[in-house]
Amino acid sequence: MTHLIMSNYYVYLISSLPMLHPGAKPPFTSEKFLNMCEELVPDEDLEAVRGAGQWPKWLEFDTGLRNELVKIRAAKKHLDPAKYLRGTAFAASEAVHAAAIASRNPSALDAERALDAARWHFLDELSMGHYFDLNFLIIYALKLGILERWARVDSADPAKEVRQLC
Repeated sequence: MTHLIMSNYYVYLISSLPMLHPGAKPPFTSEKFLNMCEELVPDEDLEAVRGAGQWPKWLEFDTGLRNELVKIRAAKKHLDPAKYLRGTAFAASEAVHAAAIASRNPSALDAERALDAARWHFLDELSMGHYFDLNFLIIYALKLGILERWARVDSADPAKEVRQLC
C-alpha cells in the first residue's frame, strides 16, 4: 500500500456518512461502518479500510508520536529510550509538540485526550483534497476508532474499574 492511495470514488457511500467531530459520540460502530462499505466497495479497497491502522502515513505519525512519548518518559526515569523505540521514522514536529504538551499534563486522561486531538488534527490534514475516495474512507475508519475508544472510556464505571484493580 502506498502513502496516498489512488482509488475509485465512492460518492454515494461517503455522502451518506455522518460527519465525525472530535469528542462526539460515534454515530455507529466500526463494524457497522465496514458492513456499509462491504456493499459498495470492492474487496481490495475494503481490505485497505479494514487495515486502516496499518496505513503507512498513519503508522509513521502514530509511531513517531509514541516514540516521542518514550523519549520523554525515559528521560524522566534516566533510562536509555533506544530499546523501547519502534520503527525508524523521525517524528513530525506536530508529534514532538503534542508529546511534550501531553507529558506536562498532570491528568493522564487529559494527556490522552490531547494526544488523540493531535491524531485527529493529523488526520484532518491528511484528508485535504480527499472527499470521495478510498483515502477518505481510511481516514474515516481511523477517526471512528478514536471516537469509539473515548466512548468506551466515557462509559466506564470508575467504581467497577477500581474494584477490578484491587
